[in-house]
Amino acid sequence: MMASGGRADYDILAPVNGAKLIRTPQSNPRQQQISPEALESARQYAAATNSSALIVWRNGEMLSEHYFGGIASDDLLPSKSLSKPLTAIAIGRAIQLGKIRSLDQPVSHFVQEWKSTDKADMTIRHMLAMETGLLEQSFAMEADNHWNRAYLDPYHERYIIDEYPLTSEPGSKYSYSNAAGDLVAIVIERATGQRYDRFVGEEILQPIGAAGGNIWFNRNDGTPHSGCCMNLPARSWLQLAILLANDGTVDGRAILPPGFVSEMRRPGAHNIHYGLGVWLGTPYAERRGFMGPDSPAAKIWHSRPYLADDLFLFDGNGNQTVYIIPSQNMVILRMGNSPDKPVEWDNSLLPNLLLSGLKN
Repeated sequence: MMASGGRADYDILAPVNGAKLIRTPQSNPRQQQISPEALESARQYAAATNSSALIVWRNGEMLSEHYFGGIASDDLLPSKSLSKPLTAIAIGRAIQLGKIRSLDQPVSHFVQEWKSTDKADMTIRHMLAMETGLLEQSFAMEADNHWNRAYLDPYHERYIIDEYPLTSEPGSKYSYSNAAGDLVAIVIERATGQRYDRFVGEEILQPIGAAGGNIWFNRNDGTPHSGCCMNLPARSWLQLAILLANDGTVDGRAILPPGFVSEMRRPGAHNIHYGLGVWLGTPYAERRGFMGPDSPAAKIWHSRPYLADDLFLFDGNGNQTVYIIPSQNMVILRMGNSPDKPVEWDNSLLPNLLLSGLKN
């Protein structure tokens, strides 16, 4: 299993217990919501671009489900940054349960080591919007570098709290940071008194009927990496997206607070393509990068504007994408790795192809 940052494996994996009774949307081949030609073209594109899974869901039904390279439907797939929208869902669930007051509550209410420091004004919203002011993500070869220590240190949670630098005022700019994603586990655990993996399993996966998996821990009984390393079957990521497509409810039960999904989809003050853990499909940008609009870092190609203005998505390293289109009650999931060069992944091709094929 390849972890982000080039690791060949995860040191310690702990189970995340999902639902015993799994909700699996049923397919109805007699009801052709999307043309067979569009579904087959989508399958061919997924097969040709190093995909592990492709699922198309609409109006409560699985319209297409394919796996590639020997992957099966119950295999655990590495999520990489698909875990970041899950951190936002976890925060929303904690707010719904009354464990966190609001998105604008200071992080220092939970990380009390930050009281009376320059980090005291950082809020939960800043944390999810990548506006913490924490050092922006990059790469270095030195083992003692901030990025590597925050990711690989067996006490990475202490490193993030005690040593990871603040480089700008919280809320003043967009700065993508894996440390901000991993900070969520610390906040959830201190807010709820429950370990992050257990909270996700018992309060999110089990209520929505999604299968569990495992998550990378820094040490035995330590702190999990919430920002990158939850491994779940593809159908569980689909169920998480369906939860957002249904405005945070399952069978009429509110898992997330009213209006929380709308807050997730609100464009950030400093990056109009990023909300709270999710990416926004509009306005159109041919190239959009994880590191922000002004960064020279590599950017993802979008050959055309998305055909649905309300589309938003989970987006992770390796072109792992879960597109959510509320106006069509539709979710499209593609997991896997980036295509082999010289082929370049087109982030708008799959949803546009399938939206063009809608029949009703």
